[in-house]
Amino acid sequence: MLLKILIALVFLAMVTSLAVGAGFLIRDGSHSRRVLVSLKVRVALAATLLALLGYGFYLGDLGG
Repeated sequence: MLLKILIALVFLAMVTSLAVGAGFLIRDGSHSRRVLVSLKVRVALAATLLALLGYGFYLGDLGG
């Protein structure tokens, strides 16, 4: 159960990072470093999400 909550939280953080990055892109333009930092955070969160999903399937907590 804790694994599913962690996966949901990482997914929500990834969606939030996407929205924040879009806001930076609209406000600052394409030459802002904040857009790049937001992208780096989103990539790290995506890697974490994939690792958690792989771990969950390996343990059998997420499989059918």
